[in-house]
Amino acid sequence: MPKLYWEDFSVGQVADYGPRLVTAEEIKAFAAEFDPQPMHLDEEAARSTMIGELCASGWYTCSIMMRILVDGFLRDSSSMGGLGVEEAKWLAPVRPGDLLTVRATVLETRTLNSRPDRGFIRVSFDVLNNAGTKVMSLTTLLMFGRREPAR
Repeated sequence: MPKLYWEDFSVGQVADYGPRLVTAEEIKAFAAEFDPQPMHLDEEAARSTMIGELCASGWYTCSIMMRILVDGFLRDSSSMGGLGVEEAKWLAPVRPGDLLTVRATVLETRTLNSRPDRGFIRVSFDVLNNAGTKVMSLTTLLMFGRREPAR
């Protein structure tokens, strides 16, 4: 039985999840498969890029965020998935050794008259490194089952 339903979220609610350590090996493995740019693949090649050192692909940062969220609350919820990303921003490089956390802020909750068994939450996710620097932000609309469908 899920522990979290749509009714458990309220506007302004903030929760922190994580942490997860980022390693050079993971950065390179992801990049080799999905984003083979020099700054993600090799320390020496990365020195000649605008970042100047090995850093994670933004898409890998998104993947880490997703893993943190699944482990933190989605696995034990009535989540029915997302309806798309409104906005994603990569704000600072993610480097080997960074310890990432995710701060979730509920921006909006709503239901649909046509689907009383579910509700939506609009949420902002901020990914922070161990220095407290926001390295990524993402806003999305998520769908959750309701504990008690509206009548």
